[in-house]
Amino acid sequence: MRLDDPLHEALRLIDLAAARDLRLRLMGGLAFHAQVPDWTARSDRAGRDIDLATRGRDRKAVSDLLIAEGYEPDRQYNALYGHKQLYFMDADRRRPVDVLVDRLEMCHRFEFADRLGVDGRTLPLAELLLSKLQVVKINRKDVLDALVILAEHPLTADDSGINLTRIVALTSNDWGWWRTLTGNLDGFAAFVTAELQPTDLDLGGRPPRFDLLRQIADLRAAVDAAPKSTRWKLRARVGERMPWYEEPEEVGHGRD
Repeated sequence: MRLDDPLHEALRLIDLAAARDLRLRLMGGLAFHAQVPDWTARSDRAGRDIDLATRGRDRKAVSDLLIAEGYEPDRQYNALYGHKQLYFMDADRRRPVDVLVDRLEMCHRFEFADRLGVDGRTLPLAELLLSKLQVVKINRKDVLDALVILAEHPLTADDSGINLTRIVALTSNDWGWWRTLTGNLDGFAAFVTAELQPTDLDLGGRPPRFDLLRQIADLRAAVDAAPKSTRWKLRARVGERMPWYEEPEEVGHGRD
């Protein structure tokens, strides 16, 4: 029953989970294609990993579901780290499946367990964008993922679009989050001006719904204008004299 197209396969798994009343949502690069199906860049998805998100209460049942669907668990890894991340492999296609539990922890951290009901397929738009904006050493692929969401979805005060309230709640209380996010937004503006190619955000021949530079500027303005907490102000005094982000740890997988 496993499908060759990783996006279709991920959505199949999400539907199976929903039928069991489990919260399982798509994140990572495929989620951006799910949210912007007209985007043709990098449309060849062969070999793409599947990144999923779930909540702690569903972790065991999601693991059982994936095993029942023929995915091989990395038992050693899952025993050590399964409280926060599970790892499986579709051996026939050599396709990894990562399942984050309750939160994303990389350069910065955000919780998503109570946000998995917002969208039926993926993490909410704000969290998808945050998953890219938290990357300190961001690459071109991550930049394009973030830009296509900004190009196709409005900035809103709720989850009808990219939820600014959710984003500002992080950047107004954590200076490190603010520093990384605003630095990336400035980099996005420079990228759009000097490097973005027409094919990068090809939407089937139609123009994007929103002006990218305006979206970036409006998001930056909202983040900067929001009142900052005492914790934020104290950390801002230290600035970049101390590290403000974590270096993501790479852990190998043996599946033994």
